[in-house]
Amino acid sequence: MTTNLPAALDGAVHELPRTQRKVVVYTAGEGAPLLLIHSVNAVASAAEVRPLFDHYRGSRCVYALDLPGYGLSHREDRAYTVRVMTDALVKAAQWIQARHGGAPVDAIAVSLSCEFLARASVENPTLFKSLTLVSPTGFRGGKTLREDPGETLYMPILDKVLRGPGWGGFLFKQLTRPGVIRYFLERTWGGKAIDEKLWAYNIISARQPNAEFAPLAFLSGILFSADVQDVYQQVALPTLVIHGTKGDFTNYKMLNIVGGKPNWQVQVLETGAMPYFEVPKAYFAIQDGFLLGAAG
Repeated sequence: MTTNLPAALDGAVHELPRTQRKVVVYTAGEGAPLLLIHSVNAVASAAEVRPLFDHYRGSRCVYALDLPGYGLSHREDRAYTVRVMTDALVKAAQWIQARHGGAPVDAIAVSLSCEFLARASVENPTLFKSLTLVSPTGFRGGKTLREDPGETLYMPILDKVLRGPGWGGFLFKQLTRPGVIRYFLERTWGGKAIDEKLWAYNIISARQPNAEFAPLAFLSGILFSADVQDVYQQVALPTLVIHGTKGDFTNYKMLNIVGGKPNWQVQVLETGAMPYFEVPKAYFAIQDGFLLGAAG
């Protein structure tokens, strides 16, 4: 598969070793390791964590992952599942840990990737030092997500329609027209003042070969875990939740399931779902303080 997608970040581009398919990690800076994981949507990529990457390259060795099916990582018609995404995250963290003499890794994830990160930390308790969950899914009020381990919100009938002849590709093209990408970013931001550089990159990313397959899996619900609230309650590491009050991602009423846990803290900013774009000074004051505390 060929691609004309430029790098999303100003850093070295690495392919993870010993993986069947290409998984890309950007890196820059020196110091303690910090892993960034973008969200999951129709046009996701490491471009979504650019402010984090640029900020921390001055004080940390920062890494940003392109999840399977997104960005510069391999895109193809394959099964995209919670396990595929979680395993890619774990392999990235293990590779980073090996590069840093076995040191555990601080990690920041956005939206649905917060579920993958939480699961990875529960399954690999010595791999991470701390977790930051920016606008995490799985805490929506009125939604109990305590099904059997491994259960998801998969909708097989919808998936069959999406994978029917021509339908998925047609739908993806409609969802990734420039005006539609702008519309969804405005809903993410909760206003018109989106990041124009991210919008432009998303347009290019959506036009890459096989770009529709991971997003179609996302739309089918198979990447959303039906047991994630149990997973969150098992997280034993220092964990910071940061979320906004504007746009489509403002319902976090089920955060009370972890509210009494001493290792969890919650911070709210008057922003959309990616506050580090909108109020970097306020965001990094919170994030830096948390990472300092987690460092002991």
